[in-house]
Amino acid sequence: MTRRSLFLLPVLLAATSVAALASSGGEAAGHTAIPWWEIFKQAVNVGILVAVLVYFLKKPLSSYLKERSELLRKSIEDAAKARAEAAEKLSAIQARMASLSGEIEEMNRRMESEAGDEAKRLREAAQAEIARVREQARFAADQEVKKAREELRREAADLSTAAAEEIVKRSVTPDDQERIVRENIDKIKEVLR
Repeated sequence: MTRRSLFLLPVLLAATSVAALASSGGEAAGHTAIPWWEIFKQAVNVGILVAVLVYFLKKPLSSYLKERSELLRKSIEDAAKARAEAAEKLSAIQARMASLSGEIEEMNRRMESEAGDEAKRLREAAQAEIARVREQARFAADQEVKKAREELRREAADLSTAAAEEIVKRSVTPDDQERIVRENIDKIKEVLR
């Protein structure tokens, strides 16, 4: 709608209501006259007020809403990127944990074959060495598993935080948006005073 039609709409509504009330016989038995001129002046004032508000608030309000939607879109994109990065890190950690157990098994196999060769010559010394190396390998494996679990916990916490942020962003209802718009309109009115 153009500004002219926005101005003419309240004037036409007021004129039609004045004509309708005038034709119904404004003064009945015992009733006082209706102040049609006052009603018309108030309708014109309301029309002017609406036109001024539309003229001054249309551009700032539309730019604010555009900026807000752009900010929300960017936040959603950032959350999706963070989720993808976290998934990559998680798969890398899982692959590392899978290869770690394979490496431990391979180390155990090598140690057993070397121990078998040395057992022919120095059975007691080899058995003591094997036990010591196995304990170190288990300790190292336990440490790596603890470290990997801690990294998984951190990644899970980051993913949970990102998911919660996304849920909160999606949970903004139209009522919340309307309330935010009303609050901003009130602020703009205060600035215009």
